[in-house]
Amino acid sequence: MKNKTIPYPPHLREYAKYLRNNSTLSEVLLWKNIKNKGFDIQFHRQVPMDNFIVDFYCHEIMLAIEIDGNSHDFKYDYDSRRQAILESYGVCFLRFTDADVKNDMFSVLLSIEQTIELLLTENTPE
Repeated sequence: MKNKTIPYPPHLREYAKYLRNNSTLSEVLLWKNIKNKGFDIQFHRQVPMDNFIVDFYCHEIMLAIEIDGNSHDFKYDYDSRRQAILESYGVCFLRFTDADVKNDMFSVLLSIEQTIELLLTENTPE
């Protein structure tokens, strides 16, 4: 497995801790479903990488999960550039809206599960 850590500036560690302690409702709801190896892999919350922080990240399969609230409605260009930079490290992204998590958790979890299965299959030696 890859299990690659992406370097980041040290000052992001404190900000990530702040974000973990001040999670949105949708982050809390999703975290309850994916923590403690909910999909047999370990996710972490508010993970710094490069000059950014992602909502959830699994180092083992390099999967980032982002929950986009209303503040992201006007940040499409920024989010796209940020995602492209992190994808250049090999990070795979899943993005969900705040409403998806709050109103259709079943579909969100199904999408996460399918992506994990795909990434694990891709990383399995033949």
